[in-house]
Amino acid sequence: MPPTTCQPELGLWSRAWRIVAVLTLSAAAWGEVAVWQWDHHQWWFWSDLGLGVLALALLRWRRAYPVPVAVATNVVSMISFAAAGPATWALASMATRRRWREIIPVAALALAAGLTVEALNPGKDEPFAITIPLVVLVIAVTVGWGMYIGSRRELLATLRERAETAEAEQAARVAQARTAERARIAREMHDVLAHRISLVTMHAGALVYRQDLSAADMRSTAGIIQDNTHEAMIELREVLGILRDGPGDADPELPQPAASDVPALIDEARSSGMRIDHVSSIDLSTVPESLGRTVYRVVQEALTNARKHAPDTLVTVTFGGGPAEGLRVVIRNPLPFGPRAVAPHSGLGLVGLAERTALAGGTLTHRITPERQFVLTAWLPWPA
Repeated sequence: MPPTTCQPELGLWSRAWRIVAVLTLSAAAWGEVAVWQWDHHQWWFWSDLGLGVLALALLRWRRAYPVPVAVATNVVSMISFAAAGPATWALASMATRRRWREIIPVAALALAAGLTVEALNPGKDEPFAITIPLVVLVIAVTVGWGMYIGSRRELLATLRERAETAEAEQAARVAQARTAERARIAREMHDVLAHRISLVTMHAGALVYRQDLSAADMRSTAGIIQDNTHEAMIELREVLGILRDGPGDADPELPQPAASDVPALIDEARSSGMRIDHVSSIDLSTVPESLGRTVYRVVQEALTNARKHAPDTLVTVTFGGGPAEGLRVVIRNPLPFGPRAVAPHSGLGLVGLAERTALAGGTLTHRITPERQFVLTAWLPWPA
């Protein structure tokens, strides 16, 4: 694993407790010696204090220049007891980089500094056999703590990067699904427009070349041209809506499904083992063709989700409404119990359904009720 170089910005609290810890370490190392210095050599007292303040000031550049600051503070701590706290902080900060080629020589310098300053201690009464292991232990704890902080920072940075990458990939998948859906819709609309325009061309040609048509025949042919032109304009407007606003409503494969094909779709699902209740207060054969394609796809996707995420449950498909209030389709199924009890989630299929219903001027919602039922509701306006 490569060494970390992640240095997040410290907050106010993080800065405060670090400064308090540094001052506490300096006070513990210098406390008794400071009293002796004041009583015997006040110049030593003020020199020690000045060097400690200088070492503390150097910590401001510990991140920009970690090794030089760690070396400088530990050199100062050879002759200054007050610099013990800043030298410890600088060593720990440098250790967060987890680079042994930097840690080992600076740690050796810290050991030499600790032994040197202890040799200058006028009140020292412990033998070096005790002092050396104690200084080594302090340095080891300092380096270990710094490396732990660096490892934790790298872990958090990696997790944050993975989360951002996952979000970006999810957004890319959704965008790709929308693009694919729009391409399929555009291909189907091309077929529809080609059919409409070919009819217009044929009847318009008859008006141009036929000289024996009666007034009634001419009005009938003109009516056919008008109707197909109107339908072509509607389909063209849908295509432009796909390209401009992003919603989609169609499927490229022929024959195109209609609402009257929904019972056959439900029977096919039943034959595969699904349990389905079908309730309809309207005659599906009266649903317009453009609306029927969307209805068919909504039911198809809902049954697919139920088969994947809630197998062996009873699925209820309800149709309601009419030309006045629009068509409403409600598909519900209880969530399964046990280890597989995972709520159906909104995948790319539902993204495509949202595109379709939006193009048709409707809405698509899904929710989980307090009774642990997944409910998919689509409302579509009935074309005039």
